[in-house]
Amino acid sequence: MMKMNDYIELIDKKLDEYMPVEYPENIFKSMKYTVTLPGKRLRPVMCLEACRMFGGDFEDAIPTACAIEMLHAQTLIHDDLPCMDNDDFRRGKPTNHKVFGDAIATLAGDALLTFAPQIILKNSRNLGAEKLLKIMEEYFHAAGAYGVIAGQVVDIESEHSTPENPQKTLDYIHTHKTADLFKLALRTGAIIADATDEQLKEITEFGQCLGVAFQVSDDILDEISTFEEMGKTLGKDKEAGKLTYTSLYGLEDAKCKVACMLKKCYDIMEKYNIDSLVFDEIITGIKKRVGN
Repeated sequence: MMKMNDYIELIDKKLDEYMPVEYPENIFKSMKYTVTLPGKRLRPVMCLEACRMFGGDFEDAIPTACAIEMLHAQTLIHDDLPCMDNDDFRRGKPTNHKVFGDAIATLAGDALLTFAPQIILKNSRNLGAEKLLKIMEEYFHAAGAYGVIAGQVVDIESEHSTPENPQKTLDYIHTHKTADLFKLALRTGAIIADATDEQLKEITEFGQCLGVAFQVSDDILDEISTFEEMGKTLGKDKEAGKLTYTSLYGLEDAKCKVACMLKKCYDIMEKYNIDSLVFDEIITGIKKRVGN
């Protein structure tokens, strides 16, 4: 059985293989820079593990898993731009626009958005047209105006303002900025493994809970962590007047929320007989992040 580190090693190797630097070199270097920054690779790991867990060959899911990591990198590049969150560091390294300039960084994000699905299509022909179409539908829904972009827009619009229903707005931001990519990873892995509609529903519920727990833990760490631990400038959410779980409810309630959501993840795993040491490890990692 594959462990978390085995998956990460495999993903890192394939990401490097899928991203040669070609002419015009600057755009490919910029794309590859953020994609290959050292990270936890949570989303691609979840894709591979979901595929394995539902009886598929996880190797069939490698192109899709890598494409999801590219999509995630795209969101980070654009999120860090001066016109968005204006961050100078990501995973302990200068952000993409600090290295390549705003214009190339913007274009690198655009390029990744379209490069990623090409990786799936070029390297997954063995899955067949029907399954590839389902994967594409999942990818473009999560990547676009109904997914992460929607979350980013509402996140920006909520700065320095009090929405009419703050909790509902916060749930929307957490769902689309974070949980949507978790669900994309889990659902595509399950689709590749020929999971049933019922199994897809179960893993989607799990992804929603896990994604929200992860985002709330991120809100907490923005207040209590250090640059050395997180690899990025902290306290920017508060400075920007962002709507976060900690700004709305305070640190202690936020920690309780994370504990509650993670318990719900375990309950879902137990209820649907989801047996995965990798998911256990991810949940434990989130717990440790916030000291729960």
